[in-house]
Amino acid sequence: MGCLATGVCVITTVAGDDDLAMTANSVTSVSLQPPLILVCVAKTARFHDALLESGRWGVSILDAESHELSTQFATPGRDHAGQLERVQFSRGPATGVALLTSSVAQLECATTAVHPAGDHDVIIGEVKYLSQAGAGRHPLLFHRGRYRWLL
Repeated sequence: MGCLATGVCVITTVAGDDDLAMTANSVTSVSLQPPLILVCVAKTARFHDALLESGRWGVSILDAESHELSTQFATPGRDHAGQLERVQFSRGPATGVALLTSSVAQLECATTAVHPAGDHDVIIGEVKYLSQAGAGRHPLLFHRGRYRWLL
């Protein structure tokens, strides 16, 4: 699957008073009516249980300048507290989750279904809010184990 170029996203949720984030490239559109997307999350990831408990999550589709953020939120074992303290973000108007400023688009979702799939869960969410504020920027891509950019 490394031959398939994918976009890179940061998924965010809230656990108590903490903002949590995780890098994901397994994000895709499911339906236009109603607007549904999915994200695949490893069952062993600490983010997994927080996401299921919260039921609300954000998707920031990273821009080409954000490969360091992608690496940061892909690092296992990070402290839960303060994950976003040095990251520019705004609160989504529909769910209040953090949406990263350095993105080409941002979505807020409410979980509608969870499907077990091997060592991951496929989490489907209804899109409650969408912004393309950074749509003029180029997206960050991942292909064959490396970050790539569109020119």
